[in-house]
Amino acid sequence: MKRFIAILKTNAVMLIAMTLAIVTMIIIPPDAEYLSYFDFKTLTCLMTVLAVVCALRRVRFFYTVAEKIVKNFKNARIAVLALVYITFIGSMLIANDMALITFLPLGYYVLISSGKEKYMCVTFILQNIAANLGGMLTPFGNPQNLYLYSRFNIPDGEFMLIMLPPFLLAIAMITVSVLIFVKPEPIEFSGIERRLPKARIAIYLVLFAFAILCVFRFIPYQAALIAIPIAILIMDRRALLDVDWGLLLTFVFFFIFSGNMSRISAVRELFVLLLDKSVLLVSTLSCQFMSNVPTAILLSQFTDNYKELLLGVNIGGCGTIISSLASLITFREYVSHNKGKGGKYLLVFSAFNFTFLAVMLAFCFILV
Repeated sequence: MKRFIAILKTNAVMLIAMTLAIVTMIIIPPDAEYLSYFDFKTLTCLMTVLAVVCALRRVRFFYTVAEKIVKNFKNARIAVLALVYITFIGSMLIANDMALITFLPLGYYVLISSGKEKYMCVTFILQNIAANLGGMLTPFGNPQNLYLYSRFNIPDGEFMLIMLPPFLLAIAMITVSVLIFVKPEPIEFSGIERRLPKARIAIYLVLFAFAILCVFRFIPYQAALIAIPIAILIMDRRALLDVDWGLLLTFVFFFIFSGNMSRISAVRELFVLLLDKSVLLVSTLSCQFMSNVPTAILLSQFTDNYKELLLGVNIGGCGTIISSLASLITFREYVSHNKGKGGKYLLVFSAFNFTFLAVMLAFCFILV
């Protein structure tokens, strides 16, 4: 029973998506049109990137590199800034959820081993914001980006130009937040030296480059679907088991749900009416109640304004605890180390996130 409850907690969004898909399947019975719901390129690119990242995580590549960077700082403020920047950059390369799973434990270890646990709440929250906003710049940084990039066939240059201004604002706001809330106190941190399997890492990095080339349409996704799983199966089969299959299934169920919703005339008319007012505002608010990935999939059925939709589902990752799956990961990690402090965390989390959301939303309204 405990294991079942743990699965429910870990995959709550997937179960909600499955329920919604089943309900809409009763209204719109399965037919040949269902096949048009699925974006197989998005699913393939997401799976292959996650698989390679899981393989690199299993040899502690990202953690060890980050640890070597952080251990060189002797100042609490600079160390926290490094942790947040590493998470920020990591989300651009290995997706926001994976960046948090990788670097939150490092943040915990640095603060506990140096006696600076008083900064854990603000550090975790800023790492969370960094993961959500750092991933906005690249198509593979956030799952919703990968989907929208593929669905609307957005040119690479245009994608980055759309996301660059809020990305730069996010860097500035995160930096100022660390400077205000973390004092430049002396810090001593000595990480444990680890030897990395260089040959295996070299192969994994080649596979990662292969997966990214697939995302940017230089390589057919069918080739990545065959080559990468086979290579990882040979190198480390457990890495494939570590892939977030729940996230992939969540995409599948929301594809079904959104596809069926788009075929219900009353629903289509309502969403078209709302989105005609402001795609940016509707998508940002929608994230607060149903998270950014399902919002991107659902609203993309009713608008071609991908610029505002991209901005909305990225900045919309800030706000409520359910606006992004990454926020739930951070909350779960924090309370696992700080029993009984979940309420305080949520208060501080909300203060930071809604401040970031308000500033980012106002800024994006000026952009569009």
